Amino acid sequence: MTLEFKEAKGGVPASFYETVCSFLNREGGDILLGVDDSGRITGLPPENGDKMAAEIASCLNNPVKIEPPFLLVPQKIELNGKIILHLNVPCSSRVHKAAGRVYDRSADGDFEVKDTAAIAAMANRKAAYYSETKVYPGVDFKSLDKNTIKKARRYIQLNSEEHPWLSLKDYELFKAAGLMQRDVKTGKDSLTLAAILLFGKEQAIQSVLPQYKTDALLKIKQVDRYDDRMDLRVNLIESFLLLMSFTARHLPDPFYMEGETRISLRDKIFREVAANMLVHREYTSGYAGRFIIYKDRVEATNPCIPHYKGRLQAGRFMPFQKNPLISKFFLQMGWVEEIGSGMYNIDKYLPMYAKDARVEYTEEEIFKAEVWYKTVKIKQGAEKATEKATEKATEKATGYIGRSKTQKIIYEAMKKNKYISIEELAKETGVTKRNVEKNIAALKNKNAILRVGPDKGGYWKAMKKLQPRRQKNK
Repeated sequence: MTLEFKEAKGGVPASFYETVCSFLNREGGDILLGVDDSGRITGLPPENGDKMAAEIASCLNNPVKIEPPFLLVPQKIELNGKIILHLNVPCSSRVHKAAGRVYDRSADGDFEVKDTAAIAAMANRKAAYYSETKVYPGVDFKSLDKNTIKKARRYIQLNSEEHPWLSLKDYELFKAAGLMQRDVKTGKDSLTLAAILLFGKEQAIQSVLPQYKTDALLKIKQVDRYDDRMDLRVNLIESFLLLMSFTARHLPDPFYMEGETRISLRDKIFREVAANMLVHREYTSGYAGRFIIYKDRVEATNPCIPHYKGRLQAGRFMPFQKNPLISKFFLQMGWVEEIGSGMYNIDKYLPMYAKDARVEYTEEEIFKAEVWYKTVKIKQGAEKATEKATEKATEKATGYIGRSKTQKIIYEAMKKNKYISIEELAKETGVTKRNVEKNIAALKNKNAILRVGPDKGGYWKAMKKLQPRRQKNK
């Protein structure tokens, strides 16, 4: 039983946190606040929706309510003119308590677990499945990349300006995120494998996982070998950004408007593929993760401990997180959706990316996601001639890079602040946002700048020096 209805006319019901605890300890589930036991929508007072959502997020980050804390934020939904709150609760890799008591889930609902042997069995079951919780007393904060931690804080802030983790010091943040846990042998708080994978320097990661690496390959002309390759042995945050830059380098991004906003179909689709390959991987396995771009498909594979076996179809199985701590951190940065939503996004945007596109998932000891497309043209080979022709047309229309004062200001601003926004660039240049976007496109066409990572949470990289202003012949 993974769906729970709760009325909340008088506020968050007392049993709410017991259900959250039982879902965390079992296989996860969904809670709908503002729905009675029969499934009838009773709704919440309109003025209480945002307040209750904020209260729940705050309490789930409070060890008095849930120990250890597990930050989740409810989603407000309007149905038939009534407000309800939806909370998706994943299975956790740890054993949790609600108000000091352990709860589990059965077909009849939540029940308290009092027997210490049963609680120990629950902990052992999770430890056997979730390797991300293993602690490493010999690895300290000096082994982590400080710049990556700063970067992660910025992504969290971009995703949620009032996120409760932002006010915490690094040690406190790691505790709140579950990235530090008590070592039963030493009695001291130690970094987990999840922490090392997310933020570790390359040497630290190799010291605990010598087999760790992710391959990104382009196989168009040389299918038996590769046309381009990235051998990634850096932490997961840097790996994700590099994978997104690899897709930007080799996959097209057709123009698409959602309402009045242009969105990147490429980012919408392949950030889910890349992120899920990283966050749901079994890292104690000797197999590497692989992200391969072929002429007719993108194939992402990663080792896993299968929860299901065989071909998977979106909407016909219950998604199951392999690394809840890692997945939760990616969620706070806005890099993945709530569990299950990633597959929905791929299905939603694929038809706009290519008419004949489809996606297939297979879960065995190696999980495989394949995004097939016949009409997508890879940036390779003969198509470079077309790109050059486009560049010449752009040069004729806009001038060479460096000829435009606006482009030069944008380029220099990006060198100083790689996180600068379109709005900030508009103020810097004194032109409209639309004008800024046109000049950015011209800079991209000359490969002077590169967008690394997704539109939301990524950054700019200045690739080369600007070409000097052309002198007219006298």
